[in-house]
Amino acid sequence: MSESLPLVMSFAATDPSGGAGLQADMLAIASMGCHPLSVVTAITVQDTSGVEDVLPIDSEWVVDQARAMLEDVPVTAFKIGLLGSVENIVAIAEVLADYPDIPFVLDTVLASGRGDELADEDMLDAMCELLIPQATIVTPNSLEARRLALDEEDEEDDPSLDECAKRILAMGCEYVLITGTHEQTNKVVNTLYSEQGVVRSDSWDRLPGIYHGSGCTLASAIAALLAQGVDVADAVKEAQEYTWQTLNAGFRPGMGQMIPDRLFWARGGEDEEKQLN
Repeated sequence: MSESLPLVMSFAATDPSGGAGLQADMLAIASMGCHPLSVVTAITVQDTSGVEDVLPIDSEWVVDQARAMLEDVPVTAFKIGLLGSVENIVAIAEVLADYPDIPFVLDTVLASGRGDELADEDMLDAMCELLIPQATIVTPNSLEARRLALDEEDEEDDPSLDECAKRILAMGCEYVLITGTHEQTNKVVNTLYSEQGVVRSDSWDRLPGIYHGSGCTLASAIAALLAQGVDVADAVKEAQEYTWQTLNAGFRPGMGQMIPDRLFWARGGEDEEKQLN
């Protein structure tokens, strides 16, 4: 028998469009050279435009899905996406607590690209208290970072992204990668932070169009690289390069957003120049 590929377990909701969620995770993880394992946390009704409804899976079913695989195979990284309910957050946090040495990437999915609400305040609080403290790296976009770091008791609180990173790190995670796709800047700037400050800051050409699933792609790629033993800073760099290429090769299958082509490298033709500055 040949040696097994690194195994990455994704906890996420289904997406019938294949643009985001579990389907996106599976494609990105496989494309980065790992074998994906999937735990369904919720079923969504959505298309390329946005999310219409979310049906959370019973938390006992979520745990049973994960435990069945964890008792069978050696998982080498976890990736967490849309969780669907407070009960699922609590249950998944308990599962992950039994595997403290396995890298864990938390994609804080709080809203869809269209702005559909996907996490209420109770879920946000549970995420901050139970999941972020266990995470190797948290990957919010700038809007999510501000929401995670907001001091609701201070009506004038408007933290900078640097301050947001400090507050999220204070919750207990090792690294925070804040992505700048939602910022009004000529280029997209993504910044990786640790307790020591900025680890790296990468600037990317801003591509036209709106993309469905870019955050899932980036977080899954990071998880796949961590599963292969790449250190966090290098994993973040390489995952950004991969994600930019998927966006640059993206396509619009419906009437809504663009979808990243996670298998762009298999289409043939000339390679695109990487745009990391």
